[in-house]
Amino acid sequence: MIRRLADEGLAVLLVSSEVPEVLGLADRVLVLREGRVVHTAPARDLDEHRVLDLVLEGSPAS
Repeated sequence: MIRRLADEGLAVLLVSSEVPEVLGLADRVLVLREGRVVHTAPARDLDEHRVLDLVLEGSPAS
């Protein structure tokens, strides 16, 4: 239903921590870390590993 609505021109905001879900449904992805947008790109230009790298960059665990 989300994809159909977007294809009809309706703006849809999808918030999810499920990266495959986001990449499968979104046209554009904003990656957030600690409440700030750290990267914006078309979903087709990202994969799950790149998104996780962006989320973890600069975190104490990395």
